[in-house]
Amino acid sequence: MPKHGKKYREAALKVDENALYAPNDAVSLLKEISFANFDESVEVHARLGIDPRQADQSVRSTVVLPHGTGKTVRVLVFATGEAERIAREAGADYVGSEDLVQQIQGGWLDFDAAVAMADQMGKVGSLGRILGRRGLMPNPRSGTVIRNPEDLPQVLREMKGGRVEFRNDRTGIVHIAIGKKSFTPDQIRDNLYAFVDALNRVKPSAAKGVYVRSLALSSTMSPGVPLDVAATVAAAAEAVA
Repeated sequence: MPKHGKKYREAALKVDENALYAPNDAVSLLKEISFANFDESVEVHARLGIDPRQADQSVRSTVVLPHGTGKTVRVLVFATGEAERIAREAGADYVGSEDLVQQIQGGWLDFDAAVAMADQMGKVGSLGRILGRRGLMPNPRSGTVIRNPEDLPQVLREMKGGRVEFRNDRTGIVHIAIGKKSFTPDQIRDNLYAFVDALNRVKPSAAKGVYVRSLALSSTMSPGVPLDVAATVAAAAEAVA
């Protein structure tokens, strides 16, 4: 195990290992212990009571964070004809079809999210091994495969304004960035609530027992701050209602 540096160890001493923090307290503590000299990402880690080996217990969805992620999102759209025109006018950074497929096959990946019109999936499917491992593959479950071109402006506004995808990993944990250290405490808390509420809403019907087993808030370099799950879920439901 790699040894942590002095600043990390000093920050860890401020986190009570036996405590579960209310959301407001957790956000305040995180701001205090985030020590890096760059604008770290703020992350949430949720351990779920699911069996990730079972397809009917997988968790995958999206959430629109009310204050965005703090980063500029470059969106690529696979489209032709009228859909291509609409995507360009709606602010897509890259639009195309076979030309983009060839560029990606050649190693080009200078974008952060991808959307595809349904009639393009026959071509886009060949990119599954490249885009899938990077979380960039368009998928109906994440709302990134579009059938009606008129839906593209709304999808692009959401993706550029703070819509992010989340999914469990093979250990049943969901990791998601919900903002930056430079965000105000209220902004971090609001984004936290939006994610927790969205996560709670997509509980698989096949999952039994406790669904959200633990939640932790951290920044890129900081130790994690454990959240009181019940209090956070309740506050999130009230805030988003």
